[in-house]
Amino acid sequence: MADARDESPEFDVQTLRVVKAIADGGSITAAADLLGLSQPAISQQMKRLEQRLGVPVIERAGRRVRLTEAGRILARHAPSVTTALDAATEELDELRGLRVGRVRLVGFPSASPSLVPRLLADLAVRHPGVVLTYVEAEPPEAVAAIRDDRADVALTFSYAGDREDPHRSSARGLAVRTVGTDDLLLVLPAAHPAASRPRRGDVASLAGLAAENWIAGCPRCRGHLLELCGRHGFEPRITFETDNFVAVEGLVAQGIGVATLPRMAVESFPQLPGIVTRPLPAAEGRTLHVVTALGAERVPSVRATLSALTRVLPPPATSSAVEATVAGGRAN
Repeated sequence: MADARDESPEFDVQTLRVVKAIADGGSITAAADLLGLSQPAISQQMKRLEQRLGVPVIERAGRRVRLTEAGRILARHAPSVTTALDAATEELDELRGLRVGRVRLVGFPSASPSLVPRLLADLAVRHPGVVLTYVEAEPPEAVAAIRDDRADVALTFSYAGDREDPHRSSARGLAVRTVGTDDLLLVLPAAHPAASRPRRGDVASLAGLAAENWIAGCPRCRGHLLELCGRHGFEPRITFETDNFVAVEGLVAQGIGVATLPRMAVESFPQLPGIVTRPLPAAEGRTLHVVTALGAERVPSVRATLSALTRVLPPPATSSAVEATVAGGRAN
């Protein structure tokens, strides 16, 4: 008789996708909707899986179902397994001449009107078979989307000294690539004394702006503003908060306050009359990153998207090469 310890359960990638969908949706009905399958089909797959494993995978909790410990283990490993199989499938497709692929991209809002259109145009010319979908999200949510297998590529940013940098512990085990930098600009009313035309190469200073009203942006940008002003010895008096770049410029143009905005945001639409932008020191700018699952670059469509990003973004200030790192260590 064969030793039971030598027997290993067999399950396919579709079964793993079903388990992950139940984890995400919280019910068989939701999983069926996510995957485009019938409820009976999903129930049958779970019964067969439990028979092979010898342990329950789902359990009832009132009208809903939830994963057991065994189910949670499968759901946790599902993204890495499906990514590897997707890579193998696409590489085989390439061998057969099927230049196709689908990439789920998530990125920060100021990338939407500037970087994303250039990326789409580049892919349309070089890889017309690659279909790109896009959803906006701030960096912490974008990193979570990669970890939860709701996205393949995430465009994110970080500020130097950011106490809540999402590329640290929350990105552990993911691949984080530095792909560029984005200057931070001081936005002033045109009539402001500090708005006088600087000489070439001059950078703005926050000295003398402690008494101003300030307009803050997204929560992470607001946090960076507080740290930035704190390093200059004052706490900014924030009177308005909005993550709408045009609204920030409009408020500044009317003399309501002063603000800081990333260059990418300012250059994504025609600058409103009545404002002046001045560059802050390069060290105050933000670093742009791409986050993926480990090994995701083996998927041809993901690799094509990463290559396109290096073409449409300016290189990091310190290097023209893309630096690939893994949170907690260096990627191979």
